[in-house]
Amino acid sequence: MSFQAVLENLNPEIVASLKRAIELGKWPNGEPLSAEQRQLCAEAVAAWEARHVEAVDRVGVVPPKATPCADKGETGDERGQDDDQPLNWV
Repeated sequence: MSFQAVLENLNPEIVASLKRAIELGKWPNGEPLSAEQRQLCAEAVAAWEARHVEAVDRVGVVPPKATPCADKGETGDERGQDDDQPLNWV
């Protein structure tokens, strides 16, 4: 069976089981995943999610911040700092 055929047979329950196997490093029966199996499971989950899940809900997606260097809602005044402080050389 090809990888593409496997992807077409996946459903949310199977994908959840694959994610759990990746997390734990073993199949539901306790059998350990090999490195190759873990990689294939991760590829299958990513490919399935690319087709069926919105981008912001996919595994491994970190939504961009509006301001990349500050936490949400954090400004200079809230941290006790002014944005326009003079610089004094000593």
